Amino acid sequence: MRSVDEQLARVIAAAVRPAPVRVAISESQGLLCAEEVVAERALPGFDQAAVDGYAVRSVDVSGANANPVQLPVVGEIPAGSRQPRRLQPGQAVRVATGAPLPTLADAVVPLGYTDGHHAKVTVNRSVPSAGFVRRTGEDVQTGDVAVRRGASIGAAQVGLLAAVGRNKVLVHPRPRVSVISLGEELVDVDRTPGQGQVYDVNSYALAAAARDAGAEVSRVGIMSADPRRLREVVEGRLLLSEIVVIAGGVGGTIGDEVKAALAELGDMDVSRVAMHPGSAQGFGRLGPDAVPTFLLPANPMSALVVFEVLVRPLIRAALGKKNPYRRAVSARLLSPLSSTKGRKGFLRGQLLRDADNGEYLVQPLGTSGAHLLASLAEANCLIMVEEDVTEVSVGEEVLVSFLAQRG
Repeated sequence: MRSVDEQLARVIAAAVRPAPVRVAISESQGLLCAEEVVAERALPGFDQAAVDGYAVRSVDVSGANANPVQLPVVGEIPAGSRQPRRLQPGQAVRVATGAPLPTLADAVVPLGYTDGHHAKVTVNRSVPSAGFVRRTGEDVQTGDVAVRRGASIGAAQVGLLAAVGRNKVLVHPRPRVSVISLGEELVDVDRTPGQGQVYDVNSYALAAAARDAGAEVSRVGIMSADPRRLREVVEGRLLLSEIVVIAGGVGGTIGDEVKAALAELGDMDVSRVAMHPGSAQGFGRLGPDAVPTFLLPANPMSALVVFEVLVRPLIRAALGKKNPYRRAVSARLLSPLSSTKGRKGFLRGQLLRDADNGEYLVQPLGTSGAHLLASLAEANCLIMVEEDVTEVSVGEEVLVSFLAQRG
């Protein structure tokens, strides 16, 4: 058998990042920036009031702490005003938060420092020069890099792009993933299964997993293993995808038929991988663009585990993530567990945190049965057990890999 590390190395070596595309900033969240976004204007673009209050010359209120100062209020400037105003010595202008400061004003006296009057205001506390003022370019100067190439675009980056006047940005797009389920026994969820039939779980579960990893997903759905039809469909998906995932195409007669159908498109290596569950799997690079293509087990839980271990890192690498792997921590085992000799175990677990000392604890879920999908739905981690370990006792430390966090 090929080791998990060897198989993973082959998979990651196939990662190809799609060519950058320019998208609206509202569509850029979660992607990596593919350019240096240089600010063409300062942020803020003008001196503005940081609070509601009165724009003044700081020198005119310098003694207000000992002796309150009265100043005539000669106008009011709301936020968004484009009418220039000039302040004379010994005057005040009432301003709203975000309003541009009048010429000669170098500070804002907050309303709480005054009596709040409109015609003549009494100032009870002094303010320094630039006090309660957002200075031009205080956040970003013209020519500064606002968002760097390679930065992950989140809510703050989207806001900054908008603040510097960018409505579009160059990004590394989501890799396109096509998901296909094979099996004559499968029916879609909107139909009632007949004798010997089961619902198609894989195309829904794997599409959701790919979407969670950051991919743009096409759920092709159920297909029979008819060689000609399968070859036609896969050939079409290779033109539209960076990754193709086929569930149910390994093992037995159907595995031979699938391998034969795909032979004209490239070399599909169907080798056992030393992992449990999911040792029966296939990986190849098909079509003229050598698109990474996976054959996953028909069993939904096994398929999801293989996806988590091998396909998800490829999607993250194609997104350009520097570390495409889930976070892993050591945890102390709360119940004994067993694993298959000669295969690296990826077993379902519930990761906990000791409230007293912060230590990670992990409770194995279910048995080692590969068909137990319900226990995977309850899991928030995978317990990783090395190939040469068959039994792990209570209290021993194991390495666990985080799964998606629940809200």
